[in-house]
Amino acid sequence: MYAFSNKSIRRRTGVDARLVEISDLAIKICPIDFGIPGDGGLRTSERQQELFKKGVSKCDGYKNKSFHQTGLALDVYAYVDGKASWNTEHLAVVAAAMLQAASQLGHKLEWGGLWPWDKPHFQLSD
Repeated sequence: MYAFSNKSIRRRTGVDARLVEISDLAIKICPIDFGIPGDGGLRTSERQQELFKKGVSKCDGYKNKSFHQTGLALDVYAYVDGKASWNTEHLAVVAAAMLQAASQLGHKLEWGGLWPWDKPHFQLSD
């Protein structure tokens, strides 16, 4: 059984309580460890604009807002062999745990891995 590091816990600050609840359950049932990257939680419009300009987000933060700006999204990384992994197979295992946790808790959750461009991303859809 895994648990979030203090850094990952801090990175969830401001995120919707349902996502915190989902991720807390998911990390307990997931067969691999995972964490929250630096920009994985709540984002300001300014930070979202920076990520858009770098080409790592499709949302500009102003006209096209990200779910991260309202706390309705959370990004993750798998933690395998002592380091962060963005490997599709690892993220799919984490996704299965996140989606199972959301279902068990009665929350509707979307995984960005079902779109071709955002495998680390989860957002509430209810």
